[in-house]
Amino acid sequence: MKYYIALFILFSTTLLSAQNWQESFEEALEITKDEDKVLILVFAGSDWCAPCIKLDKDVWQSDEFKAYAEKNFVLYKADFPRKKANRLNDDVAEENGKLAEKYNPKGHFPLVVLLNKKGEVLATTGYKKLSAEAYITHLNDLLK
Repeated sequence: MKYYIALFILFSTTLLSAQNWQESFEEALEITKDEDKVLILVFAGSDWCAPCIKLDKDVWQSDEFKAYAEKNFVLYKADFPRKKANRLNDDVAEENGKLAEKYNPKGHFPLVVLLNKKGEVLATTGYKKLSAEAYITHLNDLLK
């Protein structure tokens, strides 16, 4: 019984601390409209791009960013993994490709695109060697 209680607590904690990255860009854009938030569209190579991996580890996965993003941003990651084991399903890969054509035609990785509720670009940035708190400040400065 103790095992099941511990497992339940662990599972609940994981769910509560999980970041709310949307599964589709259209879904993310709808939430942006409904909640009047800024959409952060991240172009990443999760299994080959060192700065992408560092940005994910140092910023996106931080407790500070998660708490701030929950109140202020809608998140979507357009991932472009290279390893066969990390291959995305065809629909997601196609959607990410279309997003890249529109918002990242030069193929920069990582590229962080801040969008309004109409899908218009407000600002772009990328990896910066900053703490999560400093990166949040950086994003807010871009939005001013």
